[in-house]
Amino acid sequence: MTYKVGPKGQVVLPKAVRERLGIRPGDEVEVTGDGEEVAIRKAPPARQPRGILADPGDPQPLTRTLEAEHRWEMARDEMRIEEWCLRDLQRSSG
Repeated sequence: MTYKVGPKGQVVLPKAVRERLGIRPGDEVEVTGDGEEVAIRKAPPARQPRGILADPGDPQPLTRTLEAEHRWEMARDEMRIEEWCLRDLQRSSG
């Protein structure tokens, strides 16, 4: 059976094919092409994150931790700049 490609390059997978492959709305598929043939298969499930990324209920997620570290580094750098400015003032006045 043939199907038309829509104006956005989309093709509807027949229901029987979706059911046989277990493809449901929102699932990801892999599309490969070789010569004049195209193959579509259900993408393997994404691997679950591990370590600090694994627990979405973590009260201190990774993003918040990195933002806090960045703020600390910026404050440290500002203090160093102020120290350098004070040293320069002391040298020029003394």
